[in-house]
Amino acid sequence: MNAQVDPSTAGGALTRQRIVVAAMELFWEKGYQSTSVADLLQRAGVHSGSLYHYFPGKQDVLIAVLEMYLDGIDAMLLSPAWQHVPDPIDKIFALLAKYREAIVSTQCTYGCPIGSLALELHEPDPPVRERLAANFTAWTDAIHGCLRAAASRLPKDVDLAALATFVLTTMEGGVMLARTYRDVAPFDAAVAELRAHFGRLLSSPSRRTREGKPAVRAQRGKSSRP
Repeated sequence: MNAQVDPSTAGGALTRQRIVVAAMELFWEKGYQSTSVADLLQRAGVHSGSLYHYFPGKQDVLIAVLEMYLDGIDAMLLSPAWQHVPDPIDKIFALLAKYREAIVSTQCTYGCPIGSLALELHEPDPPVRERLAANFTAWTDAIHGCLRAAASRLPKDVDLAALATFVLTTMEGGVMLARTYRDVAPFDAAVAELRAHFGRLLSSPSRRTREGKPAVRAQRGKSSRP
């Protein structure tokens, strides 16, 4: 996900936003621990006084970065992936396709920004952990919304929230393996298996119709009995 500085933002707010965007880029490129304050100052083009005016320390910058990701999940991630994709199940795989594009376009060096930070920060302080969790929750909530929209096509006993989490873990695991092996094949294999799982769910005889009644599979050559 990429953020753009809003040119309409005036004065000090623009300086703060420039610092946060610079940190977002550096944390993704180098990691949080490997990014120094000097790196932030150079990338943002500000003096230390400006940085410390808005952020007491580097962790406060990290929190602002996580909040920017959270606030921008629709504009930076969901809307671009879901443009012209009306079907809720197709939306799920369109979103995963966007991650695949990022993997391929970076020669398999791409790492999910939130997932990478979560892996790097083994024991984050509560404010950081809470915002990491909030980002994952926003992602799964978006997938959960797609599943609710398609609920009539899925078996009635499917735990939609758990299935949304399964989609998240498929994406995160696939991205991590693709980056490790420098090969998109593990990501493709994970998504293919997820698609097969959805295929089984969508073809299940226990799925519901849009009216909420169980779907009935036609039996060729047999007459129906009461």
